[in-house]
Parts: sequence; structure tokens; C-alpha cells
Amino acid sequence: MYIQSGEWVIISKVKRQFRFRDKILKNMRFRLIMCIMLAGLVPCLAALFGIVKFYESRAVELRTAEIQNQCTILSNQLNNFGYLTDTSSEVINASLTQLTDIYNGRVVIVDKDLKVVKDTYDLDEGKTDVSENVIRCMRGERTSHYDKTNHYIEVTSPITERGGDQVAGVILASVSTDGIEVTRQVLYTHGGVSVGILMALLAMFSVFLANRMVLPLRRITGAIENVTEGYSDDVLHVDTYTETEQLCEAFNKMLGRLKLLDESREEFVSNVSHELKTPMTSMKVLADSLLEQEGVPVEMYQEFMQDIAKEIDRENRIITDLLSLVKMDRSGQTMNIETMNINDLLEQILKRLKPIAEQKNVEMVMESFRPVIAEIDEMKFTLAVSNLVENAIKYNRENGWIHVSLNADYKYFYIKVEDSGIGIPAADQDHIFERFYRVDKSHSREIGGTGLGLAIARNAVIVHRGSIKVHSIEGEGTTFTVRIPLIYVAA
Repeated sequence: MYIQSGEWVIISKVKRQFRFRDKILKNMRFRLIMCIMLAGLVPCLAALFGIVKFYESRAVELRTAEIQNQCTILSNQLNNFGYLTDTSSEVINASLTQLTDIYNGRVVIVDKDLKVVKDTYDLDEGKTDVSENVIRCMRGERTSHYDKTNHYIEVTSPITERGGDQVAGVILASVSTDGIEVTRQVLYTHGGVSVGILMALLAMFSVFLANRMVLPLRRITGAIENVTEGYSDDVLHVDTYTETEQLCEAFNKMLGRLKLLDESREEFVSNVSHELKTPMTSMKVLADSLLEQEGVPVEMYQEFMQDIAKEIDRENRIITDLLSLVKMDRSGQTMNIETMNINDLLEQILKRLKPIAEQKNVEMVMESFRPVIAEIDEMKFTLAVSNLVENAIKYNRENGWIHVSLNADYKYFYIKVEDSGIGIPAADQDHIFERFYRVDKSHSREIGGTGLGLAIARNAVIVHRGSIKVHSIEGEGTTFTVRIPLIYVAA
């Protein structure tokens, strides 16, 4: 295995992102402070406005009820003294004056003809009052109205005839609410000061809390930035919050993955160097042997040259396989997707490999359970199947068999490659798709394996969004199962 270019892209993005960690954390800290401030400011303002509103409505309600009671008492006195017909009663006039002085208001008395018989302000006496509230009160309905803009309460109360329910007139009282307005402004002023003090305290608390909340993130971002300078053996543990604990777990997994990729890259470079150097060493030894001897027989010369040609072929196979892997690993590789008849394609692949199988007296059988049409990249798919079948031929027994089957359901098609070969030990089955991994290195070199065939097959299947599995019993044979979607879906 080696580290893929896509992984390096991810690492580079992480590095670039965390170069701005201080700016990110400052913005996060500022947002936390603002959120805490708003969380405190909104309830405080809501409480202040709610209290003032409640006071205002309650004060107006009590003042209205109080004026209604005074008007009711006054209407009874008016009946007793016949004030609607004679307004000279000193007792009634004194009561009216006292009422207007106490409540800083105005009292107007209207008879049943809607004529103003008394006005404590001496403005409308003798005039006709046809206002809506007076008309409604003449019908026996008590009314009240609060004018918030002009700061007064207007109340009407009917004057009934003595000994009956007939309305003989109306008392219209208007009282000032300046006292309520003054108290209301005082509440706003004192409340605003209290809210200001509370917000100052809340600001200090929010700065402290934001610093405490951002501190674990500083540790995490600092540890992530250290990745740019090299991997660390330390494991990150910041379990202050559930979120930071989860972030640490994800970071530790990523760090472990990067370490594994780095080790795989080093191992890959070492394996490539070794695999490419071995054929070169063999050719060097053979060539030197020919040069050091004089009068080399033609038969020996031909034998040595045949060995050199085999080593050149082997070197060429390794380079070809490496180029195939590089192309499939390359980020953004092009997939030439076509709708293909998989049955026909499999037959063509097996037909090309049949001469190789006949050399080892291995019988190849193909079985199709149903016609299969799928969207694939023909070259990559052929590469995958060819490598699986070639491996089945190489590691088979003399006079053995290979069974290739094709089946499908509504979503995937399945290819099985079964053989009667030497099998794979259980301990090696998890590693067979790794590059240059060999179960038996000496036997693999003897039959010409490069250790890249299964890695190529796996990559070719994966780029089709498929999967490949292996089942093998040592000494009995191996079965590879490939599953590929019928319809290709790009990432």
C-alpha cells in the first residue's frame, strides 16, 4: 500500500484551514459572547416592558373603577337634589369641585335632551353633546376610555330618574393620568439602569465563560496544527464536552490513519525499489558472467540471453502494473463508462486467457444465469477479471479447474471466480489485496507473479463503486466474489 494523492489533498486542506485557527477562535469567542449577551438581554428587556405594561394597565383599571364609583355616588346625589333642573345646589357644586380637584379632571353633566347643564370648566354649558359615549350611556350602558396619547381617562355614568330605571342624564368625567405616566417613566428609567448594570455583569461573565468554552478548542486546534510539523505519538484527550470528546476521537482516528498511510508509503517505496532492483541484479549477474568468460559456447550464450529476456519481461510487467495502479489511484481519474453486455465481455476475456490455462491443463468453465447489461469502464473491468482469472491459473494445480459464474439482481451483478488451486492461509487473507504482498514469495517469483495483480483487481472494482471478497481454504481452493452496481453512480 502507499499513500494516495487524495489523502495528501485532505491533509493539505486541513493544514491550510488551521493556519487561521487564531482568527477562527477569536470569531467563535466573539460569537459566544454575543450569544450569551443576547440570551441575557432579551429576557431582561421583556421583563422590564412586561412589568411596566402590567403596572400601566392595572393602574388605569383601578383609576377607572374609582372614578366609576365616584360618578355612581354623585348620580344618586343629583337625583336627590334635582340638579338636572336646578344647578344652584351648593352641596352638589362643592362635590363636583372637590372631585375635579382631587383627580385633576373635568366633570360634565348632560340632561336627557343631550344639553350640557353643568361643566366644571365652564366651556360647554348650554351646548349639545352628541358624542358616542354620551349616546351609549343614554341607553343605560356605562363606558370608559383610556387615551394613552393625551394622558386621560374618560368615564360615563347614567343618571336614572328617582324611583325608576329611566335614564334622565349622563355624568361625563375626564381625569388626568399624568401621575400614571410619571410613574411609568420612572419605572423605565430605574429598570433601564438595572438592566444596564445587569448587562455589564453579564458581559464580564460571558467573557469568562467564552474563554472557558474556547480553551478546549484551542488545545484541539493546536494539536491539529502540530500535524503540519510532523506526526506526534501523543493521543489527544480533551473530554471537557461531549462534542470535544467526539472531535478528539475523530482526530485520533485521522492521526492513526495518517501514520498508517505514512508507514504504507515507506513500505511501498521499499517494495518497489526491491522489486525493480531484483531483475536488474539478475541481468547484471548474467551479463557479467558472459563478459568474464572467453569462448562462451553458443548454447550457454543463448541460455543466458533467454534468462536476461525473461528478467526484462518481468521488469516490464512490474512497471506496467505500477502504471495501472497509479492511473487508478490518481485523483479525478476519467471513467469511460459504457453500457456493456457482461456475458459477451466475460466470454471474450476467458477466450484470451484460455491458451494460458491449456498450458497448465487447467479447465475453464463459464456459467451465466441470466443476461446482464451494466454500465462499466471496459478497460478497468477487463483488468480486474483478467487478474483474478490469471491468478486462478497461476496458483492452480496441474489438471485443475476454474469456474467463472455470472449472476445479477435488480441492483448489482455478481461474478465468482472459483478454482481448485493451492488456497490461501487464513492468516494471509486480510493482506492479499496489499501491493507486493505475497503468501509464498519464492513460489510467486517462480511462476512470475509481481504481487500487484490482486491490488489492481481491487482498485478496478472499487472505482466502479463495487466490492470484492475472498473465501479460501488452504489446499482446497479459492473463491473471489465481485459485486458491481448495474448502473454506475459517480462520487
